Amino acid sequence: MEQVVVVGGGPVGLWLAAELGLGGVPVTVLEARTERDPHSKALTIHPRTLEVLAFRGVVDRFLAEGLRIPNGHFGGLDDRMDFRVLDTDFPFTLALPQVRTEELLEEHARTRGARILRGHQVTGLRQDADSVALRVTGPDGPYEVEAAYVVGCDGTRSAVREAAGIAFPGTPDTTWGWLADVVLDSPPPSLLSVSGPNGGLMVVPLPGGAHRFVGGSDHTERPGELTLEEVRATVTAITGTDFGMRDPHWLSRFGNATRQAERYRRGRVLVAGDAAHMHFPAGGVGLNVGVQDATNLGWKLAATALGTAPHGLLDSYHDERHPVGADLLLSTRAQTALMNAATPEVLALRTLLSGLIATVPEFSRTLAERLSGLAVAYDRGAHPLVGTRAPDLRVGDTTLFTLLRTGKHVPLDFTDEPAKHDGWEDVRGAVVRPDGHVAWASGDTAPDPATH
Repeated sequence: MEQVVVVGGGPVGLWLAAELGLGGVPVTVLEARTERDPHSKALTIHPRTLEVLAFRGVVDRFLAEGLRIPNGHFGGLDDRMDFRVLDTDFPFTLALPQVRTEELLEEHARTRGARILRGHQVTGLRQDADSVALRVTGPDGPYEVEAAYVVGCDGTRSAVREAAGIAFPGTPDTTWGWLADVVLDSPPPSLLSVSGPNGGLMVVPLPGGAHRFVGGSDHTERPGELTLEEVRATVTAITGTDFGMRDPHWLSRFGNATRQAERYRRGRVLVAGDAAHMHFPAGGVGLNVGVQDATNLGWKLAATALGTAPHGLLDSYHDERHPVGADLLLSTRAQTALMNAATPEVLALRTLLSGLIATVPEFSRTLAERLSGLAVAYDRGAHPLVGTRAPDLRVGDTTLFTLLRTGKHVPLDFTDEPAKHDGWEDVRGAVVRPDGHVAWASGDTAPDPATH
């Protein structure tokens, strides 16, 4: 019997497999596609995800290939949030096509011992108190595999979620956006965000020389296939030029259906990423929240599978991450309203909010912290730092992120050398969880390493 089977070989499934491997649990990943999708739905890696990659020692590969963007948008507003003011070593978003992100994550997962099988589609499951049996159709026909735990990372149409009977309530598509990856003969000099009576759009440079256009529409019913001619006409109507667009790499539409799994765990079956939350891709946060789901789940599931977890640890995955998913849906719904309606009232709201971003630094910073994932905090304890993310603190002759590479809890003793970071000056001791959040902190007592 397998200890854990992860269904879905996208970014979330691959990262979870690596996290479980780090925790000492063998993992098999089942991916329905025989080949990786060449089109990159996700493009943006946010600061918190870069921190996660950093405290596992793999961020440099991503930084070497991605394009650093020192600001971000909320709902396509003209004024952008300045990420350079964020309390992180990665005060920017990183533009990197999802296809390359998956390649790098697969290499990492394999180094952690993951077995990745392509062309293996899960068609159903049954579970009891001791195991889960998956029905799978592979290259050689149907078969069954038994596992102690199964995690569905298989997207918004998750076969695992459906077969496990996990409800996925929400709202259907009511409006549609579009994207076009094209070559430009006369590109704009930098990132471009434009809105007006003819609609709004953003233009983002891609690694390799192409550009991505993203825009909304006023369609109330699902439109037909997107064409380059339609993109050209739309862009020209909004900006007055088509930037010399040609040679489309990918043209696609997407809707604003918004749903969230009622539970992230049912018995021995769990869900993460798009299998747990579906939303309009505003702000490029979906991949990031999914990877952070996996970071929260990985160490908890590993300890549970190995029999070392305290009672209730695995249930805390739902308790901690479901509210994060709900906040994600709130944010993307708000941004959808700003991006996909060009009524005088919405244009006035856009002008108001954009002006606040430009003139009220704390407003801009708060939005940026929420969008980037840096603001995520779990149940607070007696000390105000408990539940918050820990920065890359200096610890003797090393750093916290270096210590977190083991995937274990890290006790920190600041008795002799106080922490030199805002909010940490009076901390004498702390314990940081494997996912980089503070488990315990004290201004009076150093941690006992024997208990962690």
